[in-house]
Amino acid sequence: LVVLLQLRLEAQLVALASLAPVAAYPFMKRITWWPQAWLGLVFTWGVPVGWVAVTGRADAAMLWLYGGTIFWVVGYDTIYAMQDREDDALIGVKSTARLFGAQTRPWLRGFFVLTILLFGAAVVLAHAPQGRPLAMAVALAGVWAMGWHITWQMARLDLDDPASCLRAFRANRDAGLIPVPFLAIAAWLG
Repeated sequence: LVVLLQLRLEAQLVALASLAPVAAYPFMKRITWWPQAWLGLVFTWGVPVGWVAVTGRADAAMLWLYGGTIFWVVGYDTIYAMQDREDDALIGVKSTARLFGAQTRPWLRGFFVLTILLFGAAVVLAHAPQGRPLAMAVALAGVWAMGWHITWQMARLDLDDPASCLRAFRANRDAGLIPVPFLAIAAWLG
């Protein structure tokens, strides 16, 4: 509540709009085969809240960024769910890890490719109108570096080994940190 009250009114309204989807999340593993997508929607709600808090509006760059974070969460949470798929099947819990079965790896590639493409689109939309090509190039380099990290973790991932899945899941913390210094430099340049 203390943080919410520090935000501008528009951001407060966006934040409050998350309450219903957040409350529904615990039931999604019983309702849909896509609980990871629902997690992506609610877990990354901070993107629109933060964007509106800073800019006072929603725009296309924010939507591309939000979409990219959703696909990223679906990807890495599917990897996490691979550890539990047998237990989930026994108790009737649904997940993308169970839904995709033998096709999990191509689905993961698709989610991560969409993540990087949407992040790149967000960077271009956020920087190009202001005529900041150097800042945009630096920010895109951060997205590119994140993409290479995800490619590296996917090459090492053994979907049948729970320890490998946990390592890849945890490696996404690093994937998210990689663009940060690039974005800080881009902001300084801009």
